[in-house]
Amino acid sequence: MNTSSALIRDPIANDLEPLTALYNHYIRETAITFDLDPVTVEDRQPWFDKYTSGGRNRMLVAELFGRVVGYASSGEFRPRRAYDTTIETSVYLAPDATGKGIGRQLYSALFAALEEEDVHRAIAGITLPNDASVAIHTAFGFKLVGVMTECGYKFGRYHDVGWYEKAMNT
Repeated sequence: MNTSSALIRDPIANDLEPLTALYNHYIRETAITFDLDPVTVEDRQPWFDKYTSGGRNRMLVAELFGRVVGYASSGEFRPRRAYDTTIETSVYLAPDATGKGIGRQLYSALFAALEEEDVHRAIAGITLPNDASVAIHTAFGFKLVGVMTECGYKFGRYHDVGWYEKAMNT
């Protein structure tokens, strides 16, 4: 895939199927997510429905040549109200879309959209090792604040998770 720029936009209903397929790749092939079983479009519908085009719960989709190739999202970190101004962010790309700057485009647009929101901290949990995810998060100002060791078991072994945070609209 050759690209210099993807179309970054709000999600539409037709995105749910390709976003589900993209996420299922990471479930089946990687420890990046600790989900163990592939999900159906129906399983993902509540996840998809929680995102809006405003507020802290946000998703942006990357489209390249008419194909959904990734997304970035921000959402609730924890359900207790004292955490309301803390969000958790993530970015996922189709395997053939990695290393082309699309993740940076997505995060740039996401963080620009969040500038007007009441957000104090952004959190990202990264299964380690994951050099690409660590690189994009640190490029956007995230700092490692801790590592939970061997907290997830997938593919016959335990995995660590690095927790990163970024100061937002302070």
